Amino acid sequence: MIGLGDKTTAPQPTLVKDTTEATFMADVIEASREVPVIVDFWAPWCGPCKTLGPALEAAVKAAGGKVRMVKVNVDENQTIAGQLRVQSIPTVFAFWQGQPVDAFQGALPASDIKKFIDKTSALAGDGGLAEALEAAEAMLAEGAVADAAETFAAILEEEPENASAYGGLIRCHLIQGDLDQAQALADAAPAKIAKAKEIEAARAQIELARQAANAGPEAELRAAVEADPANAQARFDLALALHAAGKVDEAVDALLDLFRRDRDWNDGAARAQLMIIFDALKPQDPIVLKGRRRLSSMIFA
Repeated sequence: MIGLGDKTTAPQPTLVKDTTEATFMADVIEASREVPVIVDFWAPWCGPCKTLGPALEAAVKAAGGKVRMVKVNVDENQTIAGQLRVQSIPTVFAFWQGQPVDAFQGALPASDIKKFIDKTSALAGDGGLAEALEAAEAMLAEGAVADAAETFAAILEEEPENASAYGGLIRCHLIQGDLDQAQALADAAPAKIAKAKEIEAARAQIELARQAANAGPEAELRAAVEADPANAQARFDLALALHAAGKVDEAVDALLDLFRRDRDWNDGAARAQLMIIFDALKPQDPIVLKGRRRLSSMIFA
């Protein structure tokens, strides 16, 4: 953890700071690997923001360095707000280990703000669960799926509402090809974490896995699109086949092209499928960042 002693004469910039699109990765994503970071999305014209912002800052300072706060002016940093689907302000996210783990919208009373800060600051002092999660993810990345599943399950014994461990256990079943068990776990997620990003990501991965099982032959679908470029269904089916083949970036390109040609086709199926793919990936995945930017440019063109 970066100590406050590095700036003993001016600790405030360490605890509370403004960020931009250029510095968001360093100020939030990377910083949250050492200490939880609260991200406040606000704007100068927002009345509730003027009340919430100072209250958040006071609570962060009172936490004594266990949590930091980063402020994002949405008027000046619209890309960040769009990537995190900020639809109204004030919106506040809590980041830990590079991922958003909690959030709320609108102004809150001081007591609820303190609860939010306390919950967030406690993430760094979890009795070793963070290290266990990191180890489980490493096992999964190395292909030791059974070991990873065992570790995720052990974490859940200690903390049944740990969304990261719960989502990780679902992913283990997915990798093992047990879609039914993965679905059952997702459906049985505790109410408190049922809508957590980790669980939503796992649900999206389940949907993509089911689609992959029914995907058509890529070569035939490419030929169908080449023969009839206006065939929207063939384009959509090709995107599913590309994703099933692990060509995620090509699948996104195909869906963006379909959206560009006919955004309303099949009740907006291209955009809906893009959202499933984006949800299944990490928020800062380059495919997600690039895809969201391109989609936004088409929507607001």
